[in-house]
Amino acid sequence: AMQGPYRGVAVVGAYNTRQAKKLEGVSEATLVLDAIRGTLASAGVSAAEVDGLNVSTWVTRLGPRDAAQWFGGRPVWTGTAPAGVAEAETETIPPLGYAIAQLHGIYILAQSARGLIVVDMHAAHERIVYERMKTAWHQEGIVSQPLLVPVSVPVSLRAVEAAEQEAELLATLGLDIRPAGDESVIVRKVPAVLANSDVADLARAVLEELAEHGASGEVENRINTLLGTMACHGAVRANRRLTVPEMNALLRDMEATERSGQCNHGRPTWFELSLAELDKLFMRGR
Repeated sequence: AMQGPYRGVAVVGAYNTRQAKKLEGVSEATLVLDAIRGTLASAGVSAAEVDGLNVSTWVTRLGPRDAAQWFGGRPVWTGTAPAGVAEAETETIPPLGYAIAQLHGIYILAQSARGLIVVDMHAAHERIVYERMKTAWHQEGIVSQPLLVPVSVPVSLRAVEAAEQEAELLATLGLDIRPAGDESVIVRKVPAVLANSDVADLARAVLEELAEHGASGEVENRINTLLGTMACHGAVRANRRLTVPEMNALLRDMEATERSGQCNHGRPTWFELSLAELDKLFMRGR
């Protein structure tokens, strides 16, 4: 596959070949190839360098449709659009833009129509998971997923007591946690949305939350607090490498989720630097 600094640039041309499909009698692969070559040339890549990238081989092997969908069916806008692409094309860029990189395993960098978006991926995913579970709890209920192998978790004595006393509440949260001695519990089910989380950490956190606050507070507040705890443990962790399609999927989920601008603890999940602000930082235009 094509690598290096031209990878995203080339996809812009491939993605926009639908503009050229109005031409009759030209194969799709040819349109993709011409678009990629034209985009690379507009980005300052010489003809010799284009030939050296084996673009035609890459398009033939990958396929024109897959080439146009290299980044999950979305273009990565890396500069001036190829000649012939309508200006209205840029208006289709969603509010949080398209991912271009992951920074230090913590932040997602995305290019929006206005400038640069920086997303705290854990905080953002935590809010998404929380809102999904809260909606499920109020509607059809949180769907459980049985564990292939039940997990034994060492916990404190008060956590064991909480598991025994709050079994009914835990079940409404999609959890099946049962005492298995004075200082251990067995986890048999977890919410399906948290199936990939650390089961032991999740169980400890929920039981300690219950042991700490017991039956205090209204049911609604208790549920929201517990869902927040569960979402934190179910969200993507720092230093997990995400693919570009995964990052774009997270951005689209953020756009579709209420209150996604803040995590469950009230901290911002993203911010934007406009091109004007970036220009100011580098004293451009002075």
